[in-house]
Amino acid sequence: MIRIAVLGSTRGTNLNALVAAIKQQRLSASIELVLSNKEDAPILEKAANFGIQSMFANPQGLSRMEFDNYLSKILKQHQIELVVLIGYMRILSAEFVSDWENKIINIHPSLLPAHAGLMNLDVHQAVLDAAEVETGCTVHFVTEQVDAGPIILQKKCPVLAGDTPELLKVRVQELEGLALVEAIQIIATSDNTRALLNCT
Repeated sequence: MIRIAVLGSTRGTNLNALVAAIKQQRLSASIELVLSNKEDAPILEKAANFGIQSMFANPQGLSRMEFDNYLSKILKQHQIELVVLIGYMRILSAEFVSDWENKIINIHPSLLPAHAGLMNLDVHQAVLDAAEVETGCTVHFVTEQVDAGPIILQKKCPVLAGDTPELLKVRVQELEGLALVEAIQIIATSDNTRALLNCT
């Protein structure tokens, strides 16, 4: 059983998939905490409705490093083993990434390395502009370089005639929850990955 914290700034749609997988015993994890840098982020209310401890971490007046040190202290107090980014709209400091090396994962709505660094509808527009025949999502470990960490897994879907960025976003989002659940389960049950988590 791996102890998870979720960092999110938006709706936290993929939190639903994690909670469902845990309840159905398809995911060997416990969500100990949901943290947000936005006081009105819907993910906080969603977490509370699921009975998960949620917390607003106020970044006002703090440098990026100071805020991330504050986050790190909270995570360590809760004995967190894996940090899952779900719509977290802040760039993590190099110090935080180093402190939590091999312990932070993110999901990106493209088949990395394609369209790294883009966000939301811009990603899907780039897929259409490139006339790609398939797209999908990537779960990867977070490193200092944006969207460049080691890939854990990818899930793919077709790009169809008549697709718009909005349609592609919906299709890719349908894969994201599945991908996150599978990736976390790989981490939770792989001896090699657990060794990485325990050595830092």
